[in-house]
Amino acid sequence: MQWTLEVVIVPVSDLDASIAFYRDKVGFHLDHDTRNEHMHVAQLTPPGSGCSIVLGDLPSQRAMEPGSLKGVQLVVADAAAAHAELQSRGVSVSDITVFDDRDGGTFFGFDDPDGNAWAIQEIKARAERPLIPEGYTAPWA
Repeated sequence: MQWTLEVVIVPVSDLDASIAFYRDKVGFHLDHDTRNEHMHVAQLTPPGSGCSIVLGDLPSQRAMEPGSLKGVQLVVADAAAAHAELQSRGVSVSDITVFDDRDGGTFFGFDDPDGNAWAIQEIKARAERPLIPEGYTAPWA
């Protein structure tokens, strides 16, 4: 049996501000922003990822305090380029740290406006072997 992680709920205090941050500053694709008299839920996906984040005001999403999510990890093929891109978009990022010279040992991070903490890991092999092939379109998209 295969198990796939496809959604991570990110607890936030201001949905509209968080949508703008993840879409406009971090560069995630806004898959949907659903509002009605019962709820407001948005799903955003990092480019090249099979896993999305969900922001919302449903009971399961309110179970965590805004800013309480720590250590969610994104992977990029080039940490320096990702670092520079986020900085150019106005995201406050930590310094790049090399914990190990082998591929996978380079990291930096950022926090969203609520304090949810993200780690960015460089795995250079992703440039040649992405987990999701470029140009792939999900059957439901």
